[in-house]
Amino acid sequence: MIPGIEIWVIFIGFALLSWLISWQLKSRFEKYSKLPVNYGITGREVAQKMLRDNGIFDVQVQSVEGQLTDHYNPATRTVNLSRGVYYGSSVSAAAVAAHECGHAVQHAQAYSWLNMRSSLVPVVSFASQWVQWVLLLGILLLESFPGLLLFGIILFGLTTLFSFITLPVEINASQRALAWLNTAGITTQGNHPQAQDALRWAAYTYVVAALSSLATLVYYLLIFLNRRD
Repeated sequence: MIPGIEIWVIFIGFALLSWLISWQLKSRFEKYSKLPVNYGITGREVAQKMLRDNGIFDVQVQSVEGQLTDHYNPATRTVNLSRGVYYGSSVSAAAVAAHECGHAVQHAQAYSWLNMRSSLVPVVSFASQWVQWVLLLGILLLESFPGLLLFGIILFGLTTLFSFITLPVEINASQRALAWLNTAGITTQGNHPQAQDALRWAAYTYVVAALSSLATLVYYLLIFLNRRD
């Protein structure tokens, strides 16, 4: 039998944990956005300096709309910073800007985990678009066409694999960012721990997402394996 109640308890637990971490992340970023960094340097300037210090001159830094929408796009070679980070001169802004530049450094240095994740992007994009429909139809047609659910599980497994490959990519980008912020003198002994804390909570979101995806994958596997019970 499929442990329905137990699995829903797990799902609800992950949902609550995800909400808590998201709330903590926003709270800490708001708190640390009030802590200034040395020289009043903005997130845009932090990003530009980190790129230059790492010998990267073909990556553009630009502003995007939204909150916590910051990301590095390897296809367009752009570091995209939300307006609060782009124009901010706080610990939060510096930490986020440096983190995204950490991805640019990974790209320039052909970091293996980033290359692996990038190679999966086309497949995962396809899987993400169709997986829920395939899984739904697979469950509805489980007795007559079990192979469809198995195909859906394989698609979902690819998205789960992508989530776990993302973890070392994000953690390494934060490590690069924190090391550079310290050596470049952007953060000091007084505010460097806050930069570490902000990026640590950001990493937690990826950890919970990966574990939640794994739990969901196990749930569908249980449905498939117990289809004749």
